[in-house]
Amino acid sequence: MSSILRGAILAASRSAGAQRLIVAAPGTRSIVKRFVAGEHPDDAVVAARALIEAGLRVSVDHLGEDTLFPADAVAMRDSCVAVIAALHAAGLTEAAEVSVKLSALGQALGADGHKIALEHAREVCAAAAAAGTTVTIDMEDHTTTDATLATVRELRADFAGVGAVLQAYLHRTEGDCAELSGPGSRVRLCKGAYREPASVAHQDPAEVDRAYVRCLRILMSGQGHPMVATHDPRLIAIAADLAARADRGPEEFEYQMLHGVRPDEQVRLAGTGATVRVYVPFGSQWYGYLMRRLAERPANVAFFARAVLTRS
Repeated sequence: MSSILRGAILAASRSAGAQRLIVAAPGTRSIVKRFVAGEHPDDAVVAARALIEAGLRVSVDHLGEDTLFPADAVAMRDSCVAVIAALHAAGLTEAAEVSVKLSALGQALGADGHKIALEHAREVCAAAAAAGTTVTIDMEDHTTTDATLATVRELRADFAGVGAVLQAYLHRTEGDCAELSGPGSRVRLCKGAYREPASVAHQDPAEVDRAYVRCLRILMSGQGHPMVATHDPRLIAIAADLAARADRGPEEFEYQMLHGVRPDEQVRLAGTGATVRVYVPFGSQWYGYLMRRLAERPANVAFFARAVLTRS
């Protein structure tokens, strides 16, 4: 996909006008079902069970970001705790964790935002620990990177298994990989899905790929647990080679893919003995997530265009 098209889609992800048009389009719901498990925790549990029965692991995410009111941050915290309880009641927490964005937990709520999000995240992590699972703190745009990593460090003082997410397209990420590659550190490495300026992020897709490999090499040679978030067959093959060179077994790193994206490849990889985790989002605030998925893969854009133009 051209950088111009990707930029246009990412701009639309932040546009209220574009959101109104796309949400109202008659065929939108059909494509949402491909990428999003549903709107309710029960939908996420159903999707998680099917994936786990197929030999996969999951990371469940209640979609939401840029929370502007304290009550909404509390509601997101409560939802995360509730979905953990539902996964535990279903006997799935051995293979299912949760992911959460700090902006959904109140990070942007003024001067106290960091403290609010941290305390809500602590409660989510405590619920996960009690259920025998873990939490990964999602990364957002570059303006929140320092605050997010600071929160991860604070959470890890009490919950060592908390996962971090790093985005390879940021110029800073190789240094962050080195800092976070210590013993027990769970790090999800993705390419990056936000519209970032050239001053902080690589713009050329080929350079993003090269940065991804450099970051992956650091993580694989470190002492942590790399989580390789990509659908790119070439990068998957490189990850396997780097893991073999580092003498890592299948439980010492994992691949991560998105719900609805290359599902046959997810099952195939798991069938080789690899650990594969599927990111399973749910909730009504799916618009920003969906648009970022469209920006990542040209095939998704054509699929989406056909869907929104087809009346159900």
